[in-house]
Amino acid sequence: MRMGLRDGRGERGRRREGEQLVVSVVPAEVLPGSAGTVPETAPGAAELGPPARLWPSLAAVYRAQLSRARVARIPLLFVATFQSVGIAVMMRGVVDSGHEAQSVVAGSSVLVVAYVALNLLSQYFGQLRASGGLDHYATLPVPPAAVVLGAAAAYASFTVPGTLVTAVFGCVLFGLPLSNLWILVAVIPLAGAALAGLGAACGLLAPRPELATLLGQLGMSAALLLGVLPADRMPEVVRLARDLLPSTYGVEAYARTFGAHPDWAVVFADLGVCAGVGVVSLAVATRAYRRAAVR
Repeated sequence: MRMGLRDGRGERGRRREGEQLVVSVVPAEVLPGSAGTVPETAPGAAELGPPARLWPSLAAVYRAQLSRARVARIPLLFVATFQSVGIAVMMRGVVDSGHEAQSVVAGSSVLVVAYVALNLLSQYFGQLRASGGLDHYATLPVPPAAVVLGAAAAYASFTVPGTLVTAVFGCVLFGLPLSNLWILVAVIPLAGAALAGLGAACGLLAPRPELATLLGQLGMSAALLLGVLPADRMPEVVRLARDLLPSTYGVEAYARTFGAHPDWAVVFADLGVCAGVGVVSLAVATRAYRRAAVR
């Protein structure tokens, strides 16, 4: 009897193994309710978003630069303004009222722009390149031109109060009219763009930050000597060097407005030179930024 049970269990075990073998060889396509096959081709890659536009990126970089330098704004304005006002006071004992006084007031006013846009901006980009800070901007989805223009515009914005204070103080000191002070609305951004482009290019092209600082200091010294001192007392060679400095045309444009009947065509021609130099210098700085950011 026990043998019969064993035989029955063995037959059932062999029957179950046979059934499993039969099921294992049946294709999955013929089974009812079988799952759908996986498609051979994967779906296409997701499309990238549109590239960042220049003006929104420029506004974002500009606001970020203003926020970053907010702590240093008061010392910056004080140093730049105090230096220019001091030069105007010093020159008061050398020149009298007249054409020379117009050059002194205009030159000392634009010197505030040169101190910030040329000197400090060259130091900023030189240190940014040496410390690897350009890698941070390279990871941002902003065009390179927005980085250069945003930083240049932020630094140039710091010069507005100091330039206005120096211009008003100089006019009162030398007895010059204040009626055409509105021309600074065009002189500050155009001269600032030209000098900021040169400062950024010096900082990005200099191999070391010390050299960038040196170039910025030399540029500011040139703006001081060639822009504040009257051109009539300079040698011919120095006058040629003065014509190569872009801030000179901003000084000349502002100085011409002190006359009784300003030649506005010449004034706007000088401002046009500043604008042209600004476009070229900012383009060079943008190209230098691209080269420095990919290294």
